[in-house]
Amino acid sequence: MAGPESGAQDASSQRQTIALTEGWQFNLIGPYDDQGNLAALQPDNWEAVSIPHTWNRVGYYRSDPETHVNTPDNVDKTQGVGYYYARFAAPQLVGGERLFLEFDAVSRTAELWLNDTRIGENRNPFGRFRIDVTDQIRSGQANDLYVKVDNTQPALGNSTADVLPMTGDFFVRGGIYRPARLVVTQPVHFDMLDHGGSGVYAATTSLSGDRATISVSGRISNSTDSAAPVTVVASLLDDAGRVVGSWQQDTSVPAGETAELEGEFDVASPHLWNGVADPYLHTLRFELQGSDGTVIDSIDQDFGIREMKLDPERGFLLNGRPYQLRGAGFHQDTEASDWAVSREEIDESLRILLDMGANSIRLSHYQHGSPVHELADRYGIVLWDEIGLVTAWTNARDQVDAPAGIVENARQQLRDLVHQNYNHASVAVWGIANEVDFGPGRPDFLGRPPEVIADPMPLLNNLAALSRELDPTRAVVIANCCEERGMEEVPIVANAVDAVGVNRYFGWYYGEPDQLGDHLDALRAKHPDKPLSVSEFGAGGSANMHTDNPLGGPVEKAGRTQPEEYQTWFHEENWRELAGRDYLWGIWPWNAFDFGTTVRAEGDAQDINTKGLVTYDREIRKDAFYFYRANWSDRPTVHIQGRRYVDRAYPVTDVRVNSNAPSTTLIVNGMALDTMDDCDLNVCVWSDVELAEGKNEIVARGRFAGETVEDAIEWRLDEGQADTFRIDSGTVLAAEAPVQFGSDDFFVGGTAGSTDQPGGWGRDPIPAEIADTDRRGVVASFRQGDFSYRIPAASGRYRVTLTFVEPDQPSGARLFDVAANGRTVLSSYDVAARAGGTLSAVSESFDVEVPGDMLELEFSPVAGEAIVSSVEVVPAE
Repeated sequence: MAGPESGAQDASSQRQTIALTEGWQFNLIGPYDDQGNLAALQPDNWEAVSIPHTWNRVGYYRSDPETHVNTPDNVDKTQGVGYYYARFAAPQLVGGERLFLEFDAVSRTAELWLNDTRIGENRNPFGRFRIDVTDQIRSGQANDLYVKVDNTQPALGNSTADVLPMTGDFFVRGGIYRPARLVVTQPVHFDMLDHGGSGVYAATTSLSGDRATISVSGRISNSTDSAAPVTVVASLLDDAGRVVGSWQQDTSVPAGETAELEGEFDVASPHLWNGVADPYLHTLRFELQGSDGTVIDSIDQDFGIREMKLDPERGFLLNGRPYQLRGAGFHQDTEASDWAVSREEIDESLRILLDMGANSIRLSHYQHGSPVHELADRYGIVLWDEIGLVTAWTNARDQVDAPAGIVENARQQLRDLVHQNYNHASVAVWGIANEVDFGPGRPDFLGRPPEVIADPMPLLNNLAALSRELDPTRAVVIANCCEERGMEEVPIVANAVDAVGVNRYFGWYYGEPDQLGDHLDALRAKHPDKPLSVSEFGAGGSANMHTDNPLGGPVEKAGRTQPEEYQTWFHEENWRELAGRDYLWGIWPWNAFDFGTTVRAEGDAQDINTKGLVTYDREIRKDAFYFYRANWSDRPTVHIQGRRYVDRAYPVTDVRVNSNAPSTTLIVNGMALDTMDDCDLNVCVWSDVELAEGKNEIVARGRFAGETVEDAIEWRLDEGQADTFRIDSGTVLAAEAPVQFGSDDFFVGGTAGSTDQPGGWGRDPIPAEIADTDRRGVVASFRQGDFSYRIPAASGRYRVTLTFVEPDQPSGARLFDVAANGRTVLSSYDVAARAGGTLSAVSESFDVEVPGDMLELEFSPVAGEAIVSSVEVVPAE
């Protein structure tokens, strides 16, 4: 079952590594029953699999399923137990070598048997673990390995009750979802049982002038029955292989024990690791030499010389200079492979974010694997690492304190995280928790809040102290949700850490985007000594849902109505608040990619969080992606928004272009329109652009120094839409009807409303029964208040039809006038009286002459509020 590494020596060591990739069999037992019993293995249920592997497949798009991997028929959200079995040939051990089983991650828990002997377990779903199997292995023979894997949802008293995360807006998959291997070492070796780490560590502890100081340490294990005299040599090599700094020390490791050595060395005129601009990497080489000078173990790792600090005034400092971190949150799943992602898939994801202009990633909400850290080192991407402590830290409704098992699991995850990623230049901070400060206001999708509100501070203080003990060179951080949000009994978790990230959704779950800046300033004033960042902000955006005006009606934060254009508007307006606040040490929109979760039924997706700037399959970079690219990247960017909204509803529309060009020109059907310079937020807007019947070629051309960059798309306008405006009032997504309507647009003032009861969090909306209409979906929504429509109709004569539905007011309670270009056409109009009651549609039509390319319809209240459900403007015959 050996993979491509079979029998190979590590590139820089005396170790032998054998990949355990092929030849596995898998048997999914499934959930425990109500009594906690587990079904027996079924002999006929084994299937051949390769590692990495997960038995789960989560989330699918409801639209165009033929273009996607996931469908309702192949998703699998089973939580429970699966067994893996492999028979493998072990190498011949002839000189006292040690043999280790190494798994990069198994979720949630792993229990292992080798040759009918239980050899151990692991209860961290996200970290690497190793087991010394030298005494159980059949050297040079076939061996039988069973791995019991359990991803049962944690609950009091069950098999995973103490395994974080307890809950969260993502799904914890089951499986051996990262690579596994055998590793053979010499009897004396760098410690293989150091919390999954390499056993050797280095950090830049001083950087001044033309000199850097590197501290180093190494743990040496001696499995022999006599003391082992050894020499440890640590060297730093530049990219030409020249040694630029070194340290060595002699020691004698007692029999059966592990010794730790520490030292430091200086590097003159160091070439620094400087983020995406210059991610220069040295090679850090640790050698373990025997008494005769023979190298008996060695480890090579990439290492960047750099200094990272956080300052409450200047933000993030890289090598002494302000360097604001910009990127996105990142979950590890893809539609193609779910959690069993390959290094190539991870590389693709990182390249997409680099193309956006990101220089940082927040690795959410758990420890990610080695590939993303190694690639981040090489690309210069600064990382926020964190453990799986998310939202909840108890599993019974009456628990006030975190149970001891959960505390220890959190500490294990933190120890594993730090030991396994300590040497990576890319890692800037250690995150100890995400959104554990809801207090009693926990979100609906997480279920009922507990009977008592547990205090997270003892656990957070415990973890913060452990983090500083493990690594005093990196800041301890937390992402909070709720401080200064007007919620009661919110713990101030910022007090536990060195620096803070805030997850804030103004304009999505609450408030408006223009409230974000003042909110951040208030937090900064409250905690002047705590460097502040924005660790999450985002909105759902479905690439197959489109609106003519993102403010035309309500979006559904937990429902189906999530057009892509609203997501774009949200990010534009939030960035307006963030762009000038240089004290923020980092800004991470949520999320880089759509990801799988089993608590959402939103947009055009099921079990997918649609806040990604890129789709789950990595195929569509949404318009918001290009907004950030135009603002964050130095690469020439010209991108026309709305390219997936092809069949247009209106003959006149705004054209919005993301451009970082000094000047940008729009060409519509071969005719050049105005050239724009220095567009606000690098979004150039051409208003009231006229479309022709049929195909329309839209070209945006940006002129940069030495080159011209252009983007071209095609929009279509059907014959029935030419010179016609059919407006579905009060909605951001036009309803289907016998003729095409557009979403609410061209309005000034008023508010949107609906006769229907909204859905959300998996609940479908409840539609109202509306009489006297074949356009129920159109007339169910409305605009009300004191408002007008300014419709850019070409000069000519039009028939205007207004449709009304009274949602709840009796006759006489709502009276209003309607005027067309200043002429009153309806006076003291009473919808309920005219329709004979509530929830019945009634229409009024009139002709109007439009002399100057603008039709203004004014709706003026006489009593109560004016209202309209749809507006139709068509050329008069």
